[in-house]
Amino acid sequence: MSVHLQPHHLARAEELVAEARANHGLAPVDLERFWADQATARANAWAADCPQLPLGVLMSTEGVFAELGLPENWHDLQHNAEYRVSLSRRYNDIAQQIVGRRLLSEQLPAPHLAWPAVKELHDIFEARQEWHSWSYWLQPSAGTPTELAALLDRVEARLENLRDFMLPPNWAPEKARLLGAGAKPPLYRGQRGPITFACSVYGAENLIFLILDNPQLAARFRDLILRAILERARVLDEEAGFTPQTAPRGWGWADDNCCLLNPEMYAFFGYPILQGVFAVYSPEPQHSRYQHSDSDMAHLLPLLGRLGLTGVNFGPNLSVLQIREHLPKAEIHGQLAPFTFSRNQEVQIVAETIRDFEMSRERRGVVFCTAGSINNGSRLTGLRLIMATIQKYCQY
Repeated sequence: MSVHLQPHHLARAEELVAEARANHGLAPVDLERFWADQATARANAWAADCPQLPLGVLMSTEGVFAELGLPENWHDLQHNAEYRVSLSRRYNDIAQQIVGRRLLSEQLPAPHLAWPAVKELHDIFEARQEWHSWSYWLQPSAGTPTELAALLDRVEARLENLRDFMLPPNWAPEKARLLGAGAKPPLYRGQRGPITFACSVYGAENLIFLILDNPQLAARFRDLILRAILERARVLDEEAGFTPQTAPRGWGWADDNCCLLNPEMYAFFGYPILQGVFAVYSPEPQHSRYQHSDSDMAHLLPLLGRLGLTGVNFGPNLSVLQIREHLPKAEIHGQLAPFTFSRNQEVQIVAETIRDFEMSRERRGVVFCTAGSINNGSRLTGLRLIMATIQKYCQY
């Protein structure tokens, strides 16, 4: 049984799934009323007049292959815009019939409005991106303490004039042209989290042993990650015409690997980086402080609670109540297990929806999402089943 499911969750789920199967797999839902209530609910998940559990599972392009009965072609999906949009249109035709909405973007990019590529954090730390199977992966740029120390020497040198390193030679004329065309310049408000990033640059086991055996070098690594993030954000802010006082607020992290550190190690290495970035870009309680970590996060919740996160998406082994205990003001995006959804385990899908609603009923502030990515295999009939569950069992 999935985490925290109760017999009455499963009983209600079996009943609703039986109704769906009797109707050619389509769960009973008033689509027009659902989307009207969803608009109100999604506008403010905390509001007293929030009519129902807000839905955050609005699918992704990763689900097109199973839905359309096609072999997986991840490279073209990411690199061929016309191919991606053609699949999205076919997918949306089905989505319109099943859930009453076209869910995926059908917009082709406008190359003439694309900003020139700017060096990213991994470039500052000399980590190369390589394509493997279905995604890009960062390759380590150091493998021993000696190599890491030398790398950090080079990083420090780059940070002395980061603007020249980051911006391509054609930046100035392209900036003038694009601003004239009304294209907004790029900003930097989200980053692969510090533990995941450090593991990519130096290796997961290496990072753990570094913190334990060479805390002085680990602290230097930590501090240069923070400094590089803030410097890179500052350069792009200035290029966009912002000052420290006028720069837009808010920051988000994606840090799956932070679960590898115990609380003491995370307090030493990860926490100061989040704290330092939030102090600059999310200094007030109302500013967005978001973290995605679709892993086992229970041991880090007390520390993350001290950071005042305003939005989280954590792994499925956590419950809404566990998260809420430590993050009373965070909008919780979860806690549907991603593989429950992608394996189309219909009874489990309904039961987990009811479970999370019941855990959110008293305090609200939950948007029902997968506790992690939406993977290929996630079906539109499964989404409709969630919608029917919300309409039948998850009204505030």
